[in-house]
Amino acid sequence: MKLRKDKHPHLTESSGNVFADLGLPDAEELQTKVRLAVAINEIIRGQGLSQIAAARRLKINQPKISALANYRIEGFSVERLMKFLTALDRDVEIVIRRKPKSGKSGRILIVAA
Repeated sequence: MKLRKDKHPHLTESSGNVFADLGLPDAEELQTKVRLAVAINEIIRGQGLSQIAAARRLKINQPKISALANYRIEGFSVERLMKFLTALDRDVEIVIRRKPKSGKSGRILIVAA
């Protein structure tokens, strides 16, 4: 079987939010949750915490840590994820500012420092 090589493959530039690109509802919230989960998982790994130790620290059960580690985030609110970060000795800052004068709507940015 011979694979056909397209001379001009169809490429679509990303909006920067894969969930929006996929047309999912609540794309901004999903991306925010994933970015918070990434930060939480990196901190847990960086501190060398087991899932059981992380669960104790976050006052949740181990299966929820497993869900978080596997980015199954549907059961977590943005607020809850931010509380996990503070429990892991991190400050969470929310900065509200006027968006640039581009035609795009406002956006939510998560920056881990």
